[in-house]
Amino acid sequence: MKSLFAGRGFGAFLFDMDGTLLDSIASANRVWTRWANKHGIDPETLLRTMHGTRAVDTISRLNVPGMNAEHEADAITRAEIADVDGVVAIAGAVPFLRSLPSDRWAVVTSAPRALAERRLDAAGIPTPSLMVTAEDVSRGKPAPDCYLRAAASLGIEPRECLVWEDTRAGIGAAEAAGAHVVVVSATHAEPIDTTHPALGSYESVAVAVDASGTLVLNVHDTEVFIRNGLRR
Repeated sequence: MKSLFAGRGFGAFLFDMDGTLLDSIASANRVWTRWANKHGIDPETLLRTMHGTRAVDTISRLNVPGMNAEHEADAITRAEIADVDGVVAIAGAVPFLRSLPSDRWAVVTSAPRALAERRLDAAGIPTPSLMVTAEDVSRGKPAPDCYLRAAASLGIEPRECLVWEDTRAGIGAAEAAGAHVVVVSATHAEPIDTTHPALGSYESVAVAVDASGTLVLNVHDTEVFIRNGLRR
């Protein structure tokens, strides 16, 4: 096995949820498409911009006259909680998470807590000791607030954290927080550019924990990692 990041270790791993630990795209697309059609909004345009950000922020950006963004975001969340058909874990994610010290990782998601808990349960992913959700920050991704909060809660400097992400907004949030980034490309369908290493699943990676608790990410096959040309 070969160590990534020039053999350096990390104090904690911070994981985005949707598209990073689990695949919820089909469910989210169904709910958001119904909502868009109800309000006369082009669903294809909406689906290209809503991944990785809080629902309330996505709706606010639409600037629909008279629309209450918080009310509509709540309605979408309820619909997503009711529809978890097809929500599954990314390949290898569950055993990988179970291999980590419980106090050295967190989920940092743009989803509300109730939806995050519902999707994690549907995907069979263990609930983390720490989870930062949409309600926990005043500014969502790509602002760094969520990752700064998670790092502080774990007592780890952001520069000592490795963030696992899959969207431009999430990558931007991690970069702004000063963290290192690895991109999970399992659910990508169209290319986006990135300077960060990327992997398609967790099946070819493992973590070693040294005596001080430092996490070192190793890869079985370096060919599973790519640079640039990510697909989403």
